[in-house]
Amino acid sequence: MSEEILSRTLAPGLSSIKDFSFRHVEKMQLDNGIPVYFLNAGVQDVVKVELIFRNPTFDVQHPLMHSAANRLMSEGTSQHSAQQLAEMVDYFGSYYETEQSADYCSVVLHSLNKHLGNTLPVIHEIITDAAYPEKELSVYQQNNKQRLTVENEKVGSIARRKFSEIIFGPNHPYGYFTKPEDYDKVSRAGLLAFHRSHYVSDHCTILLSGKVDKETIALVNRIFGKKDWMKGNGMEGTVPGQQTSPVKINYIERNNAIQSAIRIGRPMFNKTHADYAGMQVLNTILGGYFGSRLMKNIREDKGYTYGIGSAVASMMHGGYFFIASEVGAEVCSPALEEVYKEIDILRREPVPEDELQMVKNYMLGSFLKSIDGAFNLADRWKGIMFYNLEYDYYDRFINTVTNITPTELMMLAQKYLAKESLNELVVGKK
Repeated sequence: MSEEILSRTLAPGLSSIKDFSFRHVEKMQLDNGIPVYFLNAGVQDVVKVELIFRNPTFDVQHPLMHSAANRLMSEGTSQHSAQQLAEMVDYFGSYYETEQSADYCSVVLHSLNKHLGNTLPVIHEIITDAAYPEKELSVYQQNNKQRLTVENEKVGSIARRKFSEIIFGPNHPYGYFTKPEDYDKVSRAGLLAFHRSHYVSDHCTILLSGKVDKETIALVNRIFGKKDWMKGNGMEGTVPGQQTSPVKINYIERNNAIQSAIRIGRPMFNKTHADYAGMQVLNTILGGYFGSRLMKNIREDKGYTYGIGSAVASMMHGGYFFIASEVGAEVCSPALEEVYKEIDILRREPVPEDELQMVKNYMLGSFLKSIDGAFNLADRWKGIMFYNLEYDYYDRFINTVTNITPTELMMLAQKYLAKESLNELVVGKK
């Protein structure tokens, strides 16, 4: 019986990625009604516990309240100092962190399963008994004002923050331009009042990933499912309306700038929109990966910048498209011309099939990488949970990436990337 001999002189053939099946989260409720999503997909005896709190309101008079309350929560309770809290968790080889965004804030614990009974009560204490010591608040204010002063000297930092204001408006949580004096408005009394009204069970969602078994869920319920924490403040989400600047060309001069920061973009939609997946493909071609057209032109061919990129950003209450780069101040104008030229080509000419196939392979490969491991799978769920989407969103996304045509991409570019619809910002020299 003859056997086929493998020739090692021939490279293996290429094939498209077709199987994207992955494990989904399951859902339950704690005794006090807190929704818990859990993903038992871990190999090691490690669990990640995320307590996620929605930001239902935004107060332009106290714009830092959400982030300050979350960052300073672990700086001490009525029972323990910040150092003691950290040591109580670190002793068991675990760690916790806080995360802030305009839509929600989180407290995240990474712990060995066998030590969760010792580490999770510390997180409960931090969340339910934050003291916001005056000393720690003063350090927070001083450090962040100093940091912001430094950031305000960088053209890239100014452009990033100012462009958000241009797109969303100065009173919107996505567009507010933080000022040093905003940190002086943060008081201990204000933080305590905010904490009492916002860090409640009605605003909380728990996400468990890793090695999650019945014992893990039961422990979470014993600690966070108590009905004495079952309360809310009756507040509905109120987000100010978006007010995009009518001024299309914006310039902030910095005479001593060696580089000029460029931002070009427009208000867009979030991932609930039917065109979101197609725009992700179009964006990848334009500036969404290292082999993009903007990188090839502005960086590799012209040498105007070290890096340039674009993105379609999705948030709970909207989204936007943007192109970002920092170029030599003396080549800012020609760089802008080349950016608009690349956009115009996408609107006039279909993308060649070989280029489109390369981008499709890149995007599908990146997606496959992003569902490797329990924590990544949990992040994928988190990416759709607050949009009230289900896993069929990813089926539709993959289907669009796989099947979108050059003509459809050209139509999207014509629909959303007309030059007159784009806002431009330059910080530096033009």
